[in-house]
Amino acid sequence: MSVPEPETKHHTSSQTMRQTSLSRRDEADALRLAITRTARRLRQEAGSGLSPTVLATLASVERHKIVTPGELARIEGVQRPTMTRAINRLAEAGLIERREDPEDRRCSLISVSAEGHRYLAEHRSRKSAWLANLIEEMPDEDADTLARAAEILSSALEDS
Repeated sequence: MSVPEPETKHHTSSQTMRQTSLSRRDEADALRLAITRTARRLRQEAGSGLSPTVLATLASVERHKIVTPGELARIEGVQRPTMTRAINRLAEAGLIERREDPEDRRCSLISVSAEGHRYLAEHRSRKSAWLANLIEEMPDEDADTLARAAEILSSALEDS
């Protein structure tokens, strides 16, 4: 007959750490799923005719003011041909402006057009309106918790 080992301080601490890690992992899984589902719904509600990659490219151009295609590819973490296709799609839609780089005529400088700014503002407004309606239907305590969670997550992302 086997006699179980007595619990030691080390054994108990190790077990507690594993349980905490699993619990945090479960929480992280739940948060990831909620964020993913929310992002998907926000994209659906915005009704954009642009792919997520093309839309993210437009937002990056807006954030960085004037960029080269190579810089955009690095910012978005995609290959240059993928970025070229996104830039061409945005140019065809009139959402960006391309002009020759005066320092390197082989390269172009990309900026958001007036139509691109309007498009992004409308896109963001639709997403915010949908989210505001969702939050409005929640109990105040839940809405306050989400507001605090947004602050915490934003801060954590800035620090990483």
